[in-house]
Amino acid sequence: MAAVAEATHLRQQRARGWAVVLVQELRDLWLGGRGLLLCLGFSALLSTIAYLVATNTDLNFLERREAVSLTLQVATAVGGLLALLAAADAISGERERGTLETVLLTPVSRREIVVGKLIASISLWLAAFVITIPYVWFLGRGVDIVGDALATGFVVGTLLAVFLASLGTLISLFSSSNRFGLSLSLFLLLALFAPTQLPTQAEKGWAGDLLIRLDPMSSGEHYVGKLLVSGHSWTQDVTLLISPLLGAVLLTAAAVILSGRYLGLRGGGSR
Repeated sequence: MAAVAEATHLRQQRARGWAVVLVQELRDLWLGGRGLLLCLGFSALLSTIAYLVATNTDLNFLERREAVSLTLQVATAVGGLLALLAAADAISGERERGTLETVLLTPVSRREIVVGKLIASISLWLAAFVITIPYVWFLGRGVDIVGDALATGFVVGTLLAVFLASLGTLISLFSSSNRFGLSLSLFLLLALFAPTQLPTQAEKGWAGDLLIRLDPMSSGEHYVGKLLVSGHSWTQDVTLLISPLLGAVLLTAAAVILSGRYLGLRGGGSR
């Protein structure tokens, strides 16, 4: 009976391994001040955008719906960026600071380490969404879209944050240099945003539409615009969410599976 109880206790302890990593990562991120500093910069950006949209005469042509859509798209994009940066630093940063060996010696599997770090990085998006709520309410009051805007922003933003955090984790997993990992993450993010800059006429063609639908960032941002500006229903353009959903699921699975073999003291190494 003692052996069975001990085995059960060990299984429960291992099952909580990712939670232990998560708590430690959240403590380092938020109590260490890094997360609060990033959120302060995020709130300053949203304050600037809300002020310009609401008062600048050059932007008065924007309708309330367009103003809410613009603010929400910026919030989801920047919130995803924060998650990407945190994830890109999660492993390569530990490796560069010489603390990864201590992490690997803990009685937690490598996959649980990655899961805990991944969820901690996504907490930056959740904090960014909470900050976004009063701005959306302020800009959308009186046009009856605040509820739809917040629900849409949460769904799309969470999918994009998981996608970008998983991408950052994969890059961090194989990067020996933290600087290289962060630089590559930012480069890929800019590449993902490129289709959003296509001219309107190019977007209407089959090639432009296909490019937007294949790119998780572009399709997610377009879904927000279709729902809030064009007044479409939730289901009318739901196919635009296929790319963000697949990207989030596939990259998360890849990060967790590959970490079991490639999480090591050297980028992409197993030792």
